[in-house]
Amino acid sequence: MPLLETKTVAPGGFDPGEIDSGYAWWRLVLTLVIGTVACVGNWSVVVLLPTLQLEFETVRGGASLPYTGTMLGFALGGVVMGRLADRVGIVAPVLIGAFLLSFGYIVAAFTTDIWQFTALSVVIGLGSAAGFAPLISDLSHWFRKHRALAVAFAASGSYLSGAVWPLIIEHFQATQGWRATHVGIGLFVPLVMVPVALLLRRRLQTTNYLQAEAATAAARNELGLKPNALQAILVVAGFACCMAMSMPQVHIVAYCGDLGYGVAVGTQIIALMLGLGVVSRLASGALADRIGAGPMLILGSSMQALALLLYLFFNSETSLYVISSLFGLFQGGIVPMYAVIIRQFLPPREAGVRISLVLMATVLGMACGGLAAGYIFDATGSYRLAFLHGFFWNCVNLVLVSWLVLWPKLRRQRQAAPA
Repeated sequence: MPLLETKTVAPGGFDPGEIDSGYAWWRLVLTLVIGTVACVGNWSVVVLLPTLQLEFETVRGGASLPYTGTMLGFALGGVVMGRLADRVGIVAPVLIGAFLLSFGYIVAAFTTDIWQFTALSVVIGLGSAAGFAPLISDLSHWFRKHRALAVAFAASGSYLSGAVWPLIIEHFQATQGWRATHVGIGLFVPLVMVPVALLLRRRLQTTNYLQAEAATAAARNELGLKPNALQAILVVAGFACCMAMSMPQVHIVAYCGDLGYGVAVGTQIIALMLGLGVVSRLASGALADRIGAGPMLILGSSMQALALLLYLFFNSETSLYVISSLFGLFQGGIVPMYAVIIRQFLPPREAGVRISLVLMATVLGMACGGLAAGYIFDATGSYRLAFLHGFFWNCVNLVLVSWLVLWPKLRRQRQAAPA
């Protein structure tokens, strides 16, 4: 078996009426809709960052706190809802997420200081979590031949949300104000999420899980790592890659404002970046089904590092559009590959919580990286060291994923070597 190959064949095969079926692809479409709507929480605060700084009379680091709160809620919510999805299916987490988003956005519209807004941002993050890790875990069970592509589709809801929502939010906050915009989001989200969630009530037969467990046990034996050891490596790698990823995604709107290009330009750039991130995720999923998730991780991490370096040398308006486009194309496929690896090597009945733990690490990386970049800017008056900070963490990720891909080969060579 090729290193970290995403294709596995379970003994006896899977029920052709469920796995890779037409219904599975229909479920993929519904998953993408929910993810796109639910993940509004990840991006609304990015657009509002300059506005919040003025509204609540705080520094850039203080204005970054709501984003950190959102990500902390998103991280915790992913694990809790992932565990719930393992036990009762995906419908309950999505319905809970819809309620939390509605409550969080409407109440946040009436806050009077940055700490109140940050507290409500945690609630919003908890709600948005239902649209990411639990959905990825659920959809991964419905595919075998095209699992990496399916997981990439599910993960693309977050980026598609980032491509659509910032433009909508920027328009309405300019015309109606950010508080009215928050109320509108709080009313809209459950109107979409609740009925779509009810269409996902169908669950897989038990025999599919039993067959998948046998396949993952065999793959794990060949890999030569214990489940918790692999989990730990993926957690650290996920944290590191998103410490790097957070700088452009969280601060590009504020960065464009500082350079004199305006918030509208920054909003367009982040929408372009995340829209191309969707393209990247789908392309990487299709490619990973051929070459394996591990090699795809190495490729994505290497290209992300290159894009971060480019930000250090170019900051004209045109160059920011170009570099941000490249950044979106380079990094979009990284995070879904962690989920693909987990589904190949770790027990499927634990997929919800295990995928959520790794994605929690990626979210914490985004939260910590975004906050660190804000305080680095406050200390230096420039984002230059913030980009270098992200590049350092990217190197940590690249070392870990490269070792993970090379380890099985090194292990086999050591075992084959004469005593």
